[in-house]
Amino acid sequence: MVDTDSGWDGRGGRGSHGTRDTGGTWGMRGARAADAQPDRRVAAPDSRVAIPDRRIAIPDRRIAIPGRRVAAVSLVALAALATGCEPGTATGAQDAPPPARPTQAAAPSPTAPVTEDAKPPAAPPPSPSASTAAPAPDPDPTTARPAPEPSTAPPPRVLMRTGSESDRVRELQARLRQIGHFGRNPTGYYGSVTADAVRSFQAKRSLPVTGSTDEVTWQRLLAMTRVPKAAELRPPTERPLAAPDERCLKGRVLCISKNSRTLAWMIDGKVVSAMDVRFGSEYTPTREGVFEVFWKSRDHVSTLYDTPMPYALFFSGGQAVHYSADFAANGYGGASHGCVNVRDKKKVAALFGQVRTGDKVVVYR
Repeated sequence: MVDTDSGWDGRGGRGSHGTRDTGGTWGMRGARAADAQPDRRVAAPDSRVAIPDRRIAIPDRRIAIPGRRVAAVSLVALAALATGCEPGTATGAQDAPPPARPTQAAAPSPTAPVTEDAKPPAAPPPSPSASTAAPAPDPDPTTARPAPEPSTAPPPRVLMRTGSESDRVRELQARLRQIGHFGRNPTGYYGSVTADAVRSFQAKRSLPVTGSTDEVTWQRLLAMTRVPKAAELRPPTERPLAAPDERCLKGRVLCISKNSRTLAWMIDGKVVSAMDVRFGSEYTPTREGVFEVFWKSRDHVSTLYDTPMPYALFFSGGQAVHYSADFAANGYGGASHGCVNVRDKKKVAALFGQVRTGDKVVVYR
């Protein structure tokens, strides 16, 4: 029953004058706010106690409660140790290991590096870029076998080289001439012409091209040629004699060839002696044709050029066959004024003694 004199009108209590209702509780609007606050604080700890339990099931929510960071880290570490995976790889409970993934290669262990040694023999060879590639199979024996080192055997002994001078050099030149590698008569001196002939021979026979005659080159040349005759070893001229002109085959004839630059003293088609000669320049050419010796002068001196003309055999005006000191000294580097120069003084002296006035002279190409 309510006291009507208490002054409570239902909007708030009046201090200590309030009375309880028949239900044993304070009126809802008559109770003080301070008196009702303890009831709400008692319920708050219950909700906080349940928070760690939810954090165990949902690790991601540990960020929302800084006050429990140490406990959350411990729980995550324990879960990682239990599953053997990196943190964050499991999507369910932390105490269950993740399913095996056979298509993903496991990371190599630091103490046991992975190599290609375990591959089966039938597997294809690894990429050339692999640092631990297995050795390639042996290549074809025909390409893998190294060629023998040239330096393992001593080189063949050199028998003749540039600057050599001997009868063997003369034989070398004669043999090279037989097979077309030496275009001159043998001289016995190993000069640049002989060296070039040897190089030509070596190159054609697949020998080392050195220009020097070693034992291998010499033996190959001996097997391909015959022993030279005396006339081949010591011919009368440096250059081979040309085939005689048909006008030289009868009688006593001085047969002079401009092409071979030789003179052959012939009697009835037989060569008695031969010698090298040179001719006039293009401005003072030696005349060609058939002539006769009309004058002989042993110690002649040219009145036109004031030069000696020993053993002169005149055949056409002022042109004659005679010895030339300039030709003997300088060879074919010079020319005459139209005469036929001879450089071998002994040969032209012997010729001067044999030739008679009226003997035929034939100059041809």
